[in-house]
Amino acid sequence: MRILLVGAAGKLGAAVHETLVNRGHSIVTVGRSSGDLRLDITDPAQITAAYDRAGDIDAVASAAGDVPYKPVVEMMPADYLSAFNGKVAGQLELVRQGTARIAERGSFTLITGVLAEQPIPTGSAAGMANGAVEAFVRSAAIEIAPQRVNAVSPTIFTESVADYGDFFPGVEPVDLERVASAYVRSIEGAQTGQVYPVR
Repeated sequence: MRILLVGAAGKLGAAVHETLVNRGHSIVTVGRSSGDLRLDITDPAQITAAYDRAGDIDAVASAAGDVPYKPVVEMMPADYLSAFNGKVAGQLELVRQGTARIAERGSFTLITGVLAEQPIPTGSAAGMANGAVEAFVRSAAIEIAPQRVNAVSPTIFTESVADYGDFFPGVEPVDLERVASAYVRSIEGAQTGQVYPVR
């Protein structure tokens, strides 16, 4: 398959890229500052331009999303809007625009996360964003068939414990290799409307 991979330069994106290449897929990498195509996922016009330049695509995989982490009492309305724009709106727009751009039986794989169901202090914006992505996946799946849409919901990455482990006390980390396998399941499988937890 020819796959558009958004967020390819990050830890998760790099792992997904390597896994998909090793499985024989052709990858068009997309990132804000690196990759085959440059894209700010928060700008719908840039998403349009990326699809225009990408050519024929069988699947879209997103490993992109940015949210602020602050205590609720310190959050401002702009912070929640930033979380929505940074993780939700861009991924939704990849699907909205992409239905007319990818293969008839192509797929979308989005990224969410454990905080949709297992909150941590300072994680209200992330929980909100993840929950929105998951609700969208379930709703969109019933409308876009035979195209498919799923989400991958990991916990903290083993490779990120040194940086963020203190925010996830007692939470079992997962290797990026396992998370990348969930992307493979979504892209190469047949299910739709699924949120694949990686715990």
